[in-house]
Amino acid sequence: MRSFSCPTCSQLVFMDNDQCLRCGTPLAFDASTLTVVAAPADGRCANHQMIGCSWLVEEGQELCRSCRLTRTHPPTSDAQAMEEWATAEVAKRQLVAQMIDLDLDVSGVTFDLISSAHEPVTTGHADGVITLDVRESDDVNRVKVRERMGEAYRTMLGHFRHEIGHFLWMTMVDGTEWIDSCRAVFGDERADYGEALQVHYDSPDPQGWEESYVSVYATAHPWEDFAETLAHYLHIRGTLQTAAAFGLAVDGSHPVLDATPEAAEQAVEDEQGIRPLIDEWLPLTYALNAVNRSMGAKPLYPFVLAPTVIDKLGWVHRLVLGLPAPSPASTSA
Repeated sequence: MRSFSCPTCSQLVFMDNDQCLRCGTPLAFDASTLTVVAAPADGRCANHQMIGCSWLVEEGQELCRSCRLTRTHPPTSDAQAMEEWATAEVAKRQLVAQMIDLDLDVSGVTFDLISSAHEPVTTGHADGVITLDVRESDDVNRVKVRERMGEAYRTMLGHFRHEIGHFLWMTMVDGTEWIDSCRAVFGDERADYGEALQVHYDSPDPQGWEESYVSVYATAHPWEDFAETLAHYLHIRGTLQTAAAFGLAVDGSHPVLDATPEAAEQAVEDEQGIRPLIDEWLPLTYALNAVNRSMGAKPLYPFVLAPTVIDKLGWVHRLVLGLPAPSPASTSA
């Protein structure tokens, strides 16, 4: 996430601020320039009053680029569900802004944001439609689910980033020059998905999963491994951008980066490889975890990036940057 300032008085503001608290200037986010600007009288998204959307609309549109992607939302008669939907849209706007920033096309995706208080909701992606339960916008409800599932991390933004990973696999990998090397890195997605999930939920966590996967859920099926890795890549890119925007830098290095010769060779061959990001990321996470502990809280970043996981992140990095697809032979274990 970038840092923003009021165009009138230069006060620090955030993407979803609709007014400067120092000078009172009405504010709006311009997705075309990724900047916060003074809001014109008639340029706000039509959802500004209903759910607090602060984005500008494009000419001839009533809804902004983010809100137009939402196909279904909770009934307006349910005040709690509306509040949860508004919170979910904040996370979705952050996702959409990051996609725009990374020049990733999500114009074909649709969001069904539904409350399980009214109907059963299965979070997931299917043929370009992402379904999420807005009740997870409630911290208490989400923590209960996280503990029941035995997860170390669970946020609405994390859900959005994971599900957009499935969409990007469909639009950027499936049927393209990337598919063979993707199978070499993440496994063959043609394995029965329903059966794989059933085995995952019926079995204990695989021993040593941390050596090859970013999360336990990533072990369930190659599609989930890709989506979890893509989501993690977006976490890294977004957090490093925020740290840079606020001048936060931590010096340090980590020996795991030298554990995979293939990754090191790629970093030499391609200056845009994943290694520079990891070199920044790991020291930053150590510092952030220490800060959280000093406040008596759990580590902010409860993950370990093994060499194989870093290689997977490097593959995703090449995909996102639009670099040539690596050959399956160079990416297979």
